[in-house]
Amino acid sequence: MKKCLLTISSVLFFCAMLTAQNIKGKVSSDKGEPLVGASVVVKGTTEGAITDLDGNYTLTAKTTKATTLVFSYVGYNTQEVAVNNQSEINIQLSEGSSLNELVVVGYGTQKKSQLTGAISSISAKQITEMPITNVAQALQGRVAGVDVSQSGSKPGSVPTIRVRGRRSFRASNDPLYVVDGIALSGGYEDLNPNDVASVEILKDATATAIYGARGANGVIIITTKRGALGGQKKTTVSYDTYVGSTEALDKINLFTGAEFAEYIRESRRGIVSGSTYKDAAGNPVPTGKSDAFADSKLFEAVELDGIANNRTTDYQSMLLQKGIQQNHSLGVQGGNDRTAFYISGSFFRDKGISYGLDYTRMSLRGNIDHKINDNLKVGLSSYTMYSIRNGSSLNPYGFTLQQNPLGKARDSLGNIIFAPTNDALLTNPLSEIVPGAQIDEQKRYRIFNSLYAELKLMEGLSYRVNFGPDFTIQRAGRFVGALTNARKGGEALASTDDRVGFNWLLENIVNYNKSFGKHNLGLTALHSIQKDNFQLSNISVQGVPAETQSFHNLGNASTVLGVGSTLIERSINSFMGRINYDYDGKYLLTATLRRDGASPFGVNTKYGNFPGIALGWNIANEDFLKGSKWLDLLKLRVSYGAVGNQAVAPYQTQGLLSRTAYAWNTTAAFGYRPNTIGNPDLQWEESTTQNIGIDFSILKGRVYGSIEAYKVNTTDLLLADQLPTSIGFSSVTRNVGETQNKGIELSITTVNVDRGGFKWTSDIVFTKNNESIISLYNGKVDDLGNRWFIGKPLTAFFDLKKDGIWQLGEEDKAKAYGSRVGQIKVNDNNGRDANGKLTGAPDGKINADDRVFLGSEIPDWSGGITNRFSYKGFDFSFILYARIGQTIRSAFHADNNQLAGRYQQIKVDYWTPINPTNEFPRPNKDQEFPVNNTTLLYFDGSFVKLRNINFGYTLPSNLTKKLGVESLRVFSSIQQPKIWSEYRDKYNGVDPEVNESSSTGGGITPATKVITVGVNVKF
Repeated sequence: MKKCLLTISSVLFFCAMLTAQNIKGKVSSDKGEPLVGASVVVKGTTEGAITDLDGNYTLTAKTTKATTLVFSYVGYNTQEVAVNNQSEINIQLSEGSSLNELVVVGYGTQKKSQLTGAISSISAKQITEMPITNVAQALQGRVAGVDVSQSGSKPGSVPTIRVRGRRSFRASNDPLYVVDGIALSGGYEDLNPNDVASVEILKDATATAIYGARGANGVIIITTKRGALGGQKKTTVSYDTYVGSTEALDKINLFTGAEFAEYIRESRRGIVSGSTYKDAAGNPVPTGKSDAFADSKLFEAVELDGIANNRTTDYQSMLLQKGIQQNHSLGVQGGNDRTAFYISGSFFRDKGISYGLDYTRMSLRGNIDHKINDNLKVGLSSYTMYSIRNGSSLNPYGFTLQQNPLGKARDSLGNIIFAPTNDALLTNPLSEIVPGAQIDEQKRYRIFNSLYAELKLMEGLSYRVNFGPDFTIQRAGRFVGALTNARKGGEALASTDDRVGFNWLLENIVNYNKSFGKHNLGLTALHSIQKDNFQLSNISVQGVPAETQSFHNLGNASTVLGVGSTLIERSINSFMGRINYDYDGKYLLTATLRRDGASPFGVNTKYGNFPGIALGWNIANEDFLKGSKWLDLLKLRVSYGAVGNQAVAPYQTQGLLSRTAYAWNTTAAFGYRPNTIGNPDLQWEESTTQNIGIDFSILKGRVYGSIEAYKVNTTDLLLADQLPTSIGFSSVTRNVGETQNKGIELSITTVNVDRGGFKWTSDIVFTKNNESIISLYNGKVDDLGNRWFIGKPLTAFFDLKKDGIWQLGEEDKAKAYGSRVGQIKVNDNNGRDANGKLTGAPDGKINADDRVFLGSEIPDWSGGITNRFSYKGFDFSFILYARIGQTIRSAFHADNNQLAGRYQQIKVDYWTPINPTNEFPRPNKDQEFPVNNTTLLYFDGSFVKLRNINFGYTLPSNLTKKLGVESLRVFSSIQQPKIWSEYRDKYNGVDPEVNESSSTGGGITPATKVITVGVNVKF
């Protein structure tokens, strides 16, 4: 009885101390502006509220005198206020360092000040600062350690993203994309950037180890916008739109008609056997002179007419147009104490600067979260997208660059002349853009869903289940009509390519968070299973009877050229555990272990274990620095971890068959033969990362950022080990070799001026990454055939090096090397090492032994600067992006600088007896390319781009209220108005921005600039 009475008395005493209380108030900035969506939480609990559009909140909670409320908002300093029986608490938050923001770390969030891994973040505001087609464009030049590159300006093209360099030769180097907690099997390009709330990039192994084998190349976490549970009573409607014109930044500088004629003449003067450009008396006509008789023997009638009339037919201008880019996004956002929602619809269209190239995307998104009771919450994210892309593999513009400028594109009636000259290989590029002549259409449908249920089991302990089905259908149709350069009057070609992909992911997650005294502990356990199913079928035909049928009735064609189909399936089974611990906010620990099993690997090696550990020390929280008035944050981080790479094609562990044809007596028959050797021990590539980082903030957030130094070693590379062909196979895939990436990263934000309503801030990022091969299948031995060299990047340019042009007076020296005056002079490097350093005497001849390393497409460093200015409603920003020190191999010059005196080409400074340049050799019609022409293809690819200029004005609130809107901003933007590059300015090249999948200029369109005007309005 005494025990019962004591228990009842204790409960009654506790209830008397703990009473339900209504607390209300307003959260605003230190400038008096209401903060919408600010968080108000009872410290140590999950009880809280979110402020509405006027910054107001209402909170019902059980409180005591010791109860504390925590007020927080992105970009502002967090405040804690004791309740002390107050029923109304109004708070003003001061702007602070972004290091206080919450960031997504994978299966949870953390304050930046508590992070132990290398993680960078981009906000929705930064994403929408400029008009962009996809999320990747928002990352370029804004995130240290992330290289975003895109060659060309074709509508719908997707940039390549690399996080801290490349690691693998054969497996994928793409990062993992996670959207609303669900890892994608496909790419990110289908997403609408206006739906994105934030993007986090996980870079080191301790941050990515939570995703195990899928995070080997970094992880990009994309979080979309949602409503707010618990506070937002009013529904808001936002409409964001812009419309703009796209135009070529400039045209390629080609020869004029007169210059082309002289170039043709010079190609006849430069042949080895002697000039064939002679006057009526049989005398060679010298350089710089022309002769009517010699011209009559050299040029056809239309060319002579062009010379007489000083004609330059500008095919470039005929195929270029002013493009149009437009975007319209409508979003509806709202919620109450139990339900929150975000619904959006978007229409985007990009009509390219070349006829027949365009991209259209339409999308719908619905995100909903519902609180069933205090312990159970469910939610759904649904995204549906439909896109049409025309011209992904077409380049009618590129065909204009070889056209004879002396010819005529149209006759006197305006009709297209299919063959402007007698050159059988040069048909009129205008015929390529006749409606229906060339069709290259891709239609893509994607439905991506993310469903979850989260159950609170007890205080601090929760269970969550995620299910993410991802369904994609893509249909590509191709048609090439008779009157095109590819067919030249022959039968029309048509083909279709149908792809269907279905991926689903199921995750079970348990989280436990507990604070006791100064100790804070967080535990996460996960089981995950992912399955992919990809099907492909294609057919190609010839002889479509009616060109209006295009590729829509292949059964009517006269000849079936090919039929194919395939099925690819894979699955991943994973287990993960993570511990987050901190003591008094000073000493931080994160430890992760993930075990992944992937179906593509051998029966003996399907599973791999991937650990990660990181330590952090918030030095600024130590007693000896707590009183510092200038230091806000100083945190030291160190980490070590391992992740695997499973992004390889399935079935490589098995011995595969291939079909072969043979004669059965007099009848053709098919058989099958072994094609590959299976390797049941094939396993993961494994990358181990060492990282050290420093996060800092000084002068009350006036300067803050981070510095990182890292080293990534990737071992057990998936490589084709060479075998003697006498055994019937040339190679077998094995785990051999090692690569390394190491570098430094710097991210700094400065508040340069903040006075009198005027504010100027700068974001500066710097990246230096060194990529190198450590060993291959034969150890530390170069593979010359694949151009893989120990100590060099995965792609290195190894070739002869031009040393100028042989000049008059050097006839004997040139002859000794088998060359002559006016041709390329090559470095005799036998007496040099691979890097070109002189080690002995040259041997007097040019051969393969004279090749040296000319560079790599990996830059010495890259970086960006974003400057923002604001004053009384006006805002102005611009972004500079640079990649310095890379070498590019210009396929553009290989295609358009043949110097053979046949096709139009880039205007270059070529050698003649009266123009003794050292840049390019003398034209010669007797050779398809100059001798040692590859030496002309390597250029310094350094560039600086002015990526964007944005100017806007936000109307004052008293005016917007009269208009009946919550907020209204109008803006104008110019994208890529200027590129500084020697490759473009001196050598008439195209956009020098390249990625490892293509060399510069191979079938791309010119660099573009886009001028847009737009409106952001909220109701």
